[in-house]
Amino acid sequence: MGLLDNQTQGTYYNASSGHGEYQFTPLVEIINNFMIVYVGEEKMIQKVKRTDVAFYAQRALQELSFDTFKSVKSQEIEIPPSLTMILPQDYVNYVKLSWIDTAGIKHVIYPTSKTSNPFAILQDTDGNYDFSTGVNLQEQDPTTHESDTWANYSSAQPLDNQLDYDSNRYAELAGKRYGLDPQHSQANGSFFIDEQNGKIHFSSNINGKTIVLEYISDSLGTDGEMRVHKFAEEAMYKWIMHSIVSTKAMIPEYVVARYKKEKRAAIRQAKLRLSNIKLEEITQILRGKSKHIKH
Repeated sequence: MGLLDNQTQGTYYNASSGHGEYQFTPLVEIINNFMIVYVGEEKMIQKVKRTDVAFYAQRALQELSFDTFKSVKSQEIEIPPSLTMILPQDYVNYVKLSWIDTAGIKHVIYPTSKTSNPFAILQDTDGNYDFSTGVNLQEQDPTTHESDTWANYSSAQPLDNQLDYDSNRYAELAGKRYGLDPQHSQANGSFFIDEQNGKIHFSSNINGKTIVLEYISDSLGTDGEMRVHKFAEEAMYKWIMHSIVSTKAMIPEYVVARYKKEKRAAIRQAKLRLSNIKLEEITQILRGKSKHIKH
C-alpha cells in the first residue's frame, strides 16, 4: 500500500477541513530536507547552521510569494458609515478592490490619487500655528478631528454618480465626456489607502456596500501559511543554496554564478507550472476573440 492507503483516504474525505493539503510541502519539511540532502561531508555545503537555513528559507518564501506563488488572500466586509476599512494584519500590497452586487458579481473600485488624509496642523483663531503646548508643530487629534480633505471627500457625491446612466439618457451625453480620465469616468466609486494609519478610505457611494479586498501576503503570517506548493519546491532549494554559497567566504565566484543561474531557472519553471495554463481554456477564449462584433 502507498502513502495514500484506504484508511488515509477515508480520514481525508470524512474530515471537515484540510482538503487539498497534499499539493503543499510545509516550510519546516523543506528545511529538514535541505539539511539532509545538501549539507554534510562530500557535499557542496559541508557545514551550516540550521538557523541560517531557516532564515534563508523564510526569505525565499517571502520573496517568491510576491510574484511566483499563489499568495493572494481576500477579505469581505460591509463598509460602515465611517467609509474606512482597516488593512489586514498580514497586508503587503493590494491586488484589487471590488463591491459585490445582489447577484454576487464584482464591480471593480478604482484608486484615486487626487486626495488623501493628511494630518491637520493645530492653529489658533488667526490661522497661526499653535505652539502653546511646546516648541514643535502640533497635530490635531485624528480621533476627534478628521482632516478637511478627508471630510470633503467622504461627504461629497462622486460626479459620475450624478449622471443618468439610463440607456436613453446616456445617449444624450455622446461626445460630452471626451477627455475624461477613464479611471474616474465610472460609477463604481473610488478609494485611497492611508498607509500611515493603515486604513482604506472609500468614496461616499460605497457606504453600506459589501467590499472584497484581494491582497498580497508574504506567506509568513501564520504557521499554517508557511508552506510551499510542490511545483515550486525545487525553486526553494535552489534559492536557499544560492543564498548560502553567496554569503560564505572562500567560495569561488563561478560557483556562486552557477547556483544563481540554477535559482533563476528553477523560479522560471515554477512560474510556468503555477500559471496553470490549460490548452482547452485558451482555445475557448481564442474562439470568442474571432467573433465579429456588429454595431
